[in-house]
Amino acid sequence: MNQQTGKGSLCFSEAPFIIGTASVVGTKEGEGPHADEFDCIGEDDKFGQDTWEAAESSLQQEALTLALGKSGKKPEDIRYLFAGDLLGQLIASSFGLKSFQIPLFGLYGACSTCGEALSLSAMTVAAGYADYVAAVTSSHFASAEKQFRFPLEYANQRPVSATWTVTGGGAFVLAPAPENGKALAKVEGITTGKIVDYGVKDSMNMGAVMAPAACEVIAQNLEDFHRKPEDYDAIVTGDLGKVGQEILCDLLKKKGYDISEVHEDCGILIYDNEKQGTGSGGSGCGCAASMLSAHFLPRLAKGELKRILFVPTGALLSTVSFNEGESIPGIAHAVILTAPA
Repeated sequence: MNQQTGKGSLCFSEAPFIIGTASVVGTKEGEGPHADEFDCIGEDDKFGQDTWEAAESSLQQEALTLALGKSGKKPEDIRYLFAGDLLGQLIASSFGLKSFQIPLFGLYGACSTCGEALSLSAMTVAAGYADYVAAVTSSHFASAEKQFRFPLEYANQRPVSATWTVTGGGAFVLAPAPENGKALAKVEGITTGKIVDYGVKDSMNMGAVMAPAACEVIAQNLEDFHRKPEDYDAIVTGDLGKVGQEILCDLLKKKGYDISEVHEDCGILIYDNEKQGTGSGGSGCGCAASMLSAHFLPRLAKGELKRILFVPTGALLSTVSFNEGESIPGIAHAVILTAPA
């Protein structure tokens, strides 16, 4: 069977399943509206470590350990590991996951990395290259701010368009079939995004940077699978926040798609913005990953949701490109998740 669908999608003839997942978040996320859904909330944002970077590595290690335990698997059962974060040379992933001794593909798609990791994991399992694969992504507010913007001690003011980098992460274990008859979700297909650059140069407005990329991949998915927005119970973006959500809906309306009734954004959901002062909402590799793990996968497993389109979004900038005056391109990856039965 030809699994290629349309111009940018795959529809898996032997769809893989997510059989285990875990979410680990920081203190601010643990004060948000979905606190009771996360597997682990850190007692402090350093997770017992000496540096912010080591804290993020510890966060990843805990998330994968929990996901393996919940899926009934050991590290030696996992053939490949797809992992990424926001830090230079992926140091949160490399230092956090090295002790597992699992063959690793390090990924960077900025805040879209969870979608990229799940896509590649699903492709690997569906093709028969591995029986069990794990995907892990994370972000940390302090390590990201330190790298991309200012030292925390600078205490600069943030515009209302800014999103708050989530301290959190998610881990997922994929298999070719439900384990002991149980699974959280089936990966029906994927749509891989392209780099989209609208010329935005404001690093404090990630929603405006990423919304065009989300628009393109969602429209491509609907076209490739011959679907309408209402064919999904939810179209879930990862990191747009309130500003990006408005832009996304406007852009898709111009293409003939109205997603306003089914759109949800992890960055909006994870915080109570008015009480917690997080500006436009949340972002970061850990935003979509932790909310998918804690909030959406359990609803799919229970059958409350039948089919969702999961669309993490990323801003492809660095301090070098930003300081050289370059614009900020965006990318998004879409993963179709359905109830397991």
